[in-house]
Amino acid sequence: MARTASGERVTLAQVSEQAGVSLSTISKVLNGRPDVSPATRARVEALLAEHGYLRRKASSTTATGLIELVFHELEAAWSMEIIRGVEDVASAHGLSVVLTESGSRHAPAPDWIEGVLRRRPVGVVLVFSDLPTEYRETLRSRAIPFVIIDPAGDPSPEVPSVGSANWSGGLMATRHLIELGHTRIAAITGTDDMMCSHARIDGFRSAMTSAGLEIRPDWIRFGDFHTSGGYEHGMSLLAGDDRPTAIFAGSDLQALGVMEAVRELGLRVPDDLSLVGYDDIPLAKWVSPRLTTVRQPLRRMAEEATRLVIRMTEAPLESVPRMDLATNLVVRESTARLSAA
Repeated sequence: MARTASGERVTLAQVSEQAGVSLSTISKVLNGRPDVSPATRARVEALLAEHGYLRRKASSTTATGLIELVFHELEAAWSMEIIRGVEDVASAHGLSVVLTESGSRHAPAPDWIEGVLRRRPVGVVLVFSDLPTEYRETLRSRAIPFVIIDPAGDPSPEVPSVGSANWSGGLMATRHLIELGHTRIAAITGTDDMMCSHARIDGFRSAMTSAGLEIRPDWIRFGDFHTSGGYEHGMSLLAGDDRPTAIFAGSDLQALGVMEAVRELGLRVPDDLSLVGYDDIPLAKWVSPRLTTVRQPLRRMAEEATRLVIRMTEAPLESVPRMDLATNLVVRESTARLSAA
């Protein structure tokens, strides 16, 4: 017998009767066993979620002492900041971290949910745009708290998340270029289906419009946040005589791709092109010239998300938190005042 979220008592026998399955089947679903048909599992999960079924506090002792950190891909330069932030907070609370790679940038793959139920972590930190409703309900029915680290999306208001100020980041990057005298400015952002891509471009547009500068549609490019995308768009934008004098890249990796295009075209940063990145990954201060960039506080985002998950294991939250951390501009050598020539 257990208590629902509203405080009423509900027995697994009652759930079993309503689902039309045995108590052993209910137990298998609760323990993440694979030998249950998808239709039966879905029916049982729906009933557990409907009753707001929560394990008794004592059952939390069966958890593994792990925080599970889930990525859709492990980009070494970017993901390491997230990993370090999660590990620092987890270690301070006597917890270990397990890394999982699954799914697309929008959500983990369908088989992930069964795996996490078998692993029984204390909580889950996910680096995704959102989490499907059925995943949320399953995790909540097992009293497994979760938080999204959201540098690249716009999660549902029902999902606890930690993000950053993408619009203001795009604004300050572009204003910096304008203050250096640049008027012919292009932008390369992330994929078209990610909210942060649009937010950073919206900040770019606001800065250009406020300065009364022309925004050329063909100079706004949607890439993939990777080096290859920055290189391809950089080559396209810079190959002819009618080229921008400055580019705002929506990630440091894209900025590095632009730098390679500049070198191959026989140009120089910042003499021929001023360049601003986004993220401030460690590599940004080691490339030549050192990259001017918008610092996204990735490690602190990870720390705050992990603290939030741990807090949720101790007591239910009164409201669903959304935390947006500030970004700031880090000026280095890849930007310079526009030459009068």
